[in-house]
Amino acid sequence: MKKHLKQVGSIVLLSALVASAAACSSNSGTESSSAAPQTGSSAEPAKLTKLSYWVPNHPAASGQMKTYAEMGMYKELEKVTGVKVEFQHPPLEVPQAQEQFNLMVATNELPDVIEASWGATSGAVVRYPGGPEKAILDKKIIKLNDLIDKYAPNLKKLLNEYPDWKKQISTDEGSIYAFPFLRGDDKVRVFFGPSVRQDWLDKLGLKMPTTIDEWYTVLKAFKEKDPNGNGKADEIPIYLDKNLFATDAPFLGAWGINYSFYQDGGKVKYGPIQPEYKEFLATMNKWYKEGLLDKDFAAPNDKLFDNKMTTNLIGATASFNGGGIGKYAGLMKDKDPKFDLEAAPYPVLKAGDKAIWGQKDFAYNGVGAAISTANKNPIETVKWLDYAYGDKGDLLFNYGVEGTSYKMENGKATFLPEILNPPAGTSIQQAIAKYNRATWSAPFVLSDNFQMQYLALPQQKKALEVWSQPTAERKIPLVSPTQDESSKFASIVTDIQTYQDEMLLKFIMGVEPISNFDQYVKKIQSMGIDEAIKIQQGALERFNKR
Repeated sequence: MKKHLKQVGSIVLLSALVASAAACSSNSGTESSSAAPQTGSSAEPAKLTKLSYWVPNHPAASGQMKTYAEMGMYKELEKVTGVKVEFQHPPLEVPQAQEQFNLMVATNELPDVIEASWGATSGAVVRYPGGPEKAILDKKIIKLNDLIDKYAPNLKKLLNEYPDWKKQISTDEGSIYAFPFLRGDDKVRVFFGPSVRQDWLDKLGLKMPTTIDEWYTVLKAFKEKDPNGNGKADEIPIYLDKNLFATDAPFLGAWGINYSFYQDGGKVKYGPIQPEYKEFLATMNKWYKEGLLDKDFAAPNDKLFDNKMTTNLIGATASFNGGGIGKYAGLMKDKDPKFDLEAAPYPVLKAGDKAIWGQKDFAYNGVGAAISTANKNPIETVKWLDYAYGDKGDLLFNYGVEGTSYKMENGKATFLPEILNPPAGTSIQQAIAKYNRATWSAPFVLSDNFQMQYLALPQQKKALEVWSQPTAERKIPLVSPTQDESSKFASIVTDIQTYQDEMLLKFIMGVEPISNFDQYVKKIQSMGIDEAIKIQQGALERFNKR
């Protein structure tokens, strides 16, 4: 989940590629009679019977249903709680989703619940400019601390048991602003990384690449030695669209930096102005000129990518574990039994070096369901949202409907065989998406028992191990600027990221010579990056003191 920014009126537009998700412990909530609103009686009907809920859709669901209301999980939740939910889904593409979000906020046409990446500071996600504390200050969403304390016993218990989770979902001012998507264990925090056609490597007698130089050798062979065996020079050695260059640093990380802010020994730095970034651009420019990168990398298109992968054209990419390795294994199961997309280690520059950058996430990735100020039943809504964090909600949100998508075996929820072995042409993610959102982000605690079943294939279990290796020591947690700093920070970063996104493409495609890199750095410095770094430094220090 992998990612920049534009301005719509006074609202900032950040974009990059979607994301999504995995990770945490299960069965850790406690069920309570107040965990969900009661359906009431004929004498006293429930106060909450309908909710409007804005949330970005997901490709695994959108191809099978018009709205999440058709999902097994939400149908069952309606039966249990008596609450009918009207879901509002923006367009799938992040820029258009962000634009709709901006318009919704600017016009104050707010639904009852808004699920977005409130706490995220980078990545291809929908977020509020200036962060969640500013959203509270702007009277768009409400502060939840007292409501959770009084009416959300399941989430309250979890936050008491895991104080670091509470630290992550709070602002510097101590405000809890959303019911969070939580993941605790490493097994559910690692779900994305470089991947390569192992069957192509085997056919050409090549070993799995671990360094940038080894990757170059492999990609050249993919281009020149016809690994798909059709007698045509039509192979695309590696697909990395413009967003994947910035997503969790799958290749940029080899140079020890990322595409945004990072920390080095507690000191905040900005990756796209470092000398190492120039070396990365020069390498990618070389790959592009030699035809190793997909010529369409500057214009991401998920359907076109799916077509290229399933017609045996792509040799390597950066992918999700479930929505990539698992997805294409399912789609190619009967079409090409030899198809074998496997995880590759995050590359380094020198053989034997330890990878620093990887995708490994924190327990909280910023995604959460906030209650808007337009909501007339906040207490009942809190109770409804809290249901997901109790024992019954844990089962529903992780596994779907008992007897339909899972059964209990030896005290553990176990997916039915037809879910984990769907028919050819259907991925496991698509099969699960009929029943719940556990293969991407949602406001609940992801179970590692779910994750280990979801990663059913040997290639997926191997990916978990391979992609867990980087230290992720330079990753900055979900920090936030102060209210006074937020508008200035957002404005600076908006302009800078728009410019650096443009220049990324120009440098790689050779429109702008690498020799102009110093001018590019000076331009970013003139746009206020030093001030933004200073703000991030202060935010990191405040986070560490929470």
